[in-house]
Amino acid sequence: MVSVFELVILRLKELGFFTFLLPFILVAAILYGLLRKSQIFGPPEKNVAINAVVAIVASFMVWASPIIAGINIEQELAKFFVQSMIVTLVLIISVLAFSMFFGPNLPQTIQEKVGSKYLGIFLIVGAIIGITLLMTSGLTSVFFPEGIGIGVGISEDVLITIATIFFLIVIIALIVVYVSREEKKEKKPSS
Repeated sequence: MVSVFELVILRLKELGFFTFLLPFILVAAILYGLLRKSQIFGPPEKNVAINAVVAIVASFMVWASPIIAGINIEQELAKFFVQSMIVTLVLIISVLAFSMFFGPNLPQTIQEKVGSKYLGIFLIVGAIIGITLLMTSGLTSVFFPEGIGIGVGISEDVLITIATIFFLIVIIALIVVYVSREEKKEKKPSS
């Protein structure tokens, strides 16, 4: 038996709600926020209309492109957002678990223990997670419509596997470098 919610979602899908409208609104909101933050057109309070018009026009142009090119990215976007939400939930639960052991002011405790010099490592790991989500969701077909194995003779699945292994090796290497530096600090005699 099909529920009412399934019927509504299927009807919205037929109307292009998930293919165009929701991605359009999301991109327009992100562009509007970036325009306000960057203040390209001056103070955001004085240029609300300009920022809004530029964001809406740019968003229309961004989401007209897949439709004009005949690329359907509805399923890939849905997978990407679901996978991103799962990663976000895992990170939130991890932070909650760590906060039980490190006290009420977790960000300050992390800053004291790790310091700001390892911020680059966190950014690299975040970028690796983002790239992995992009590849596993199938959104690479947006950037490479005919497949990313063009001219190389390698299928997309093989390239995704190779990239995932590479990213795991990079993460392991970063951990090894971090641990070896900490061991060297402990071995240095204090003066």
